[in-house]
Amino acid sequence: MAAALAPSVPFAAAELPKPEAMMGAIMANTVTTAPAVPALTNFGAQVRASWLIHSVCLFIVVVLILPVGLVAIGSGSGLIALPYEMFELAGRAPVLFPAHMLASALALLLAPAVVMVRHRPKLHRPLGRLLGGFVVIGGLTALPVAVMSHSPALARAGFFVQGLIWLFLLGAAVAAVRTQDIRRHARLMLAMVAVTTGAIWFRIMTGMAIALSLPFEPVYVLSAWLGWMVPLAFVLLSPRLTSTMLAR
Repeated sequence: MAAALAPSVPFAAAELPKPEAMMGAIMANTVTTAPAVPALTNFGAQVRASWLIHSVCLFIVVVLILPVGLVAIGSGSGLIALPYEMFELAGRAPVLFPAHMLASALALLLAPAVVMVRHRPKLHRPLGRLLGGFVVIGGLTALPVAVMSHSPALARAGFFVQGLIWLFLLGAAVAAVRTQDIRRHARLMLAMVAVTTGAIWFRIMTGMAIALSLPFEPVYVLSAWLGWMVPLAFVLLSPRLTSTMLAR
């Protein structure tokens, strides 16, 4: 019996782990797994931010871009009566002004679709080329139309510079995609779209001036600049936000 029990002695004699060692192992596991909680929190915050950005963009498209773009097409094609100042300008530029209205409106309406299909090259490329064509026509006609307008000089300067910036951003975006710099191309195109939305904010600002009985001419001049500068600055100064917008 003694010989039979002998092999079991080493196991019986083995010491149990000390409480200090067990606590050390627990603490080591805790330290190792702790970063998982902030990672999950950051992921949830990113999802919420992405959802909020896409909801705001959808609101802008449905509530602002579609109505303004469709009305501009109606005005440029003669289906909707123009305000007197624009009617008088259309009479002095019977080709340039309608071409500017139609091309700019089509660019405004097409831009969201181009952004939405950015991950589908077979759709994105032809639609992007079509958008670029509308921007070229709208931008080139914006320059003489701004000069021929009877708007205050500072407002005409704002429209003229907007046309130049619009064309410059398009050219820079095309150059970026030709060098395979897709991220820069995406940022520049988004900046170009921001300038395109200047037509929306200009109408909102001048409409509010009329509704609130504010001095119209100063607001008109400010709108001609701020209408496109503010959204452009928002895109250029918020790279993380725009990256989140383009992530999906």
